[in-house]
Amino acid sequence: MTNDLVLDSLRRRMRAMHSLYEEATSTMTVENVNYRERDGILPIAFCLFHYVNMQDSSFMMLTGQMPICNQEWLDRISPAIADHGKHRTPEEMQFQQIGDYSAFIEYMNAVFARTEQWLAVLQADELDRVVIQRPFPPQIASTFSARVAGESGLTVLDGIECWIYQHGLRHMGEIELARSFVGLQGMTS
Repeated sequence: MTNDLVLDSLRRRMRAMHSLYEEATSTMTVENVNYRERDGILPIAFCLFHYVNMQDSSFMMLTGQMPICNQEWLDRISPAIADHGKHRTPEEMQFQQIGDYSAFIEYMNAVFARTEQWLAVLQADELDRVVIQRPFPPQIASTFSARVAGESGLTVLDGIECWIYQHGLRHMGEIELARSFVGLQGMTS
């Protein structure tokens, strides 16, 4: 498969996945996303803030551009834990809440739009560019993406696939399940 075909597929898959998040957030309330089923179960608020904030952070690793999220955004969104939580325990992150849901949705839409705009102009040969060389630092070495990486390291394609696309689908699956806890339906069949 050529890089042109891969890039075309990535663009379509990313738009489809982002549309699931847009539909999910448009059919939930702040009470739905902040609902805690019981101790040890992460709320939808965790999945939403974690994934969007990680996509924002991953974008910097792929492009060199600073994340959108800054103190002003954090003040507006008002998450209970102003952290994506990647290096925190589920016991800590089970208390994640989103204070201003409309501000969060605005942030999510800005992150998604920036990613899709970048993909629209990304040149196919850029997919092969190595963004993190081996040997990986400890924060990367224990990740799924490290298992995917080739001999030279993690490429732009690996980053898009692992950090943005596959990661997003994983959390959408969790969101779909958690929607049932608050009486909502899943997003796809």
